[in-house]
Amino acid sequence: MTDPIDSFRLDGKVAIVTGASSGLGVVFAKTLASVGAKVVIAARRLDRLEELVGKIEAAGGDALAVPCDVTSEDDVDKLVASTVDHYGTVDVLVANAGLADPQPAEDESLELFERILSINLTGVFLCAQRCSRVMLKQGSGSIVNIASVLGIVGAGQIPQASYTASKGGVVNLTRELAAQWARRGVRVNAIAPGWFHTEMTDEMFNADSGRRWIRGRTPMGRAGEPQELAGALLYLASDASSYVTGQILAVDGGWTVV
Repeated sequence: MTDPIDSFRLDGKVAIVTGASSGLGVVFAKTLASVGAKVVIAARRLDRLEELVGKIEAAGGDALAVPCDVTSEDDVDKLVASTVDHYGTVDVLVANAGLADPQPAEDESLELFERILSINLTGVFLCAQRCSRVMLKQGSGSIVNIASVLGIVGAGQIPQASYTASKGGVVNLTRELAAQWARRGVRVNAIAPGWFHTEMTDEMFNADSGRRWIRGRTPMGRAGEPQELAGALLYLASDASSYVTGQILAVDGGWTVV
């Protein structure tokens, strides 16, 4: 009998992680490398990517840094082409790049609204589309989009119409892409994180009121630790979830159940 733990391994697989210069993207890249994946890390800040490559290689992993703005078709095409040129294929995509700028909807400019949608939603579509062209040709692949609990429920007290709209779009885009590609071997799922301390949520976590608000609103009474997303990522990226597609896995301490 095959050891079920083996199905979580990604030995020899090639994974792209966008938004990998900070926060959860760093955790995702290290996690995939730790189970044998060759990891291509992408973001706009090349210096940070190169630093992460050094850390992954020092731990025995294999990584490549590719600068990329996910709103640019040329950049995303170059990202996929560089990955295929260097490693031969693309097996996994973790579409993680994102931006938030909380402010009341009545004050939010159309320029900001459209910019956040272009990164958080259009960028996810663009990366998934370009990677799918490789995956569909080979008849296999796993795409993991990073959504948010704020794509499932509203934010309200931390008003951010553009962010919630973009993440809600990621949720249903995930379902649609899964339905389109399921019979052709490509699975598409999403993780919806709750509150985690990252560069994007720094202001919230640095304020006593923000930390109290998170503890009070979360059924488990605390924010998440970034490493607590590792298991969800490995499950969805690997063959452990070979019969799972179109699903949104909330890792949120119970945020969305109340």
